Amino acid sequence: MQVPVYTLKGEVAENIELSDDVFGAPPNNGLVHQAVVRQRANRRQGTSQTKTRSTVSGSSKKLHAQKHTGRARRGDITSPTLSGGAVAFGPHPRDYRQAMPKKMRRLALRCALSAKAGVGELKVVDSMELGGGRTGDLAVALSALGVSGTVLIATEQVEPSVVRSARNLQQVDTTPAALLNVADVMAHRTLLMTVGAVRKAEQLWKPVKAGEAAAESGKGR
Repeated sequence: MQVPVYTLKGEVAENIELSDDVFGAPPNNGLVHQAVVRQRANRRQGTSQTKTRSTVSGSSKKLHAQKHTGRARRGDITSPTLSGGAVAFGPHPRDYRQAMPKKMRRLALRCALSAKAGVGELKVVDSMELGGGRTGDLAVALSALGVSGTVLIATEQVEPSVVRSARNLQQVDTTPAALLNVADVMAHRTLLMTVGAVRKAEQLWKPVKAGEAAAESGKGR
């Protein structure tokens, strides 16, 4: 797949070939959805806590006689049906983490990147050299590139000037190519990558062949 490479002025500098292994994977919506659900679940702290009848403050004395009052059969004041009482079936600290095999995670990311490339929501620029890292410079560059809405800027490595210029733009986020993930890619309308980030992604997320996997496992022993 060939895509144009733009300058920050919106001009086409050249065309480059994208690896079909990473940017041309067939769609797998179910796998991408599973990966996004997993990431969002793993971000949950799981620290919500409510009080039960044994932990809420209050007397354990029966409020009034069981019979002959014409009122409800009340127990103690900690009943969940009373104001200030306990919470029935409330949340308690728990671990929401979900496991997902490494091959499935890598394939889900390739599907997400391929989806962006397939519908034209992937833009490649030659570099993100913004000089002093001013927010206005990045805003002008995005306008020249015809990018609007939410944008995820991926660079080969962490570039402080890009991070500084993007942090005051509400709909723009940045990430190094090594930290690309399915949730961030799918949460942004446009994926803006430098040529270096594209090559880094192709190097990191290409499918691992059986022989290479065996060699890697042998090195770890």
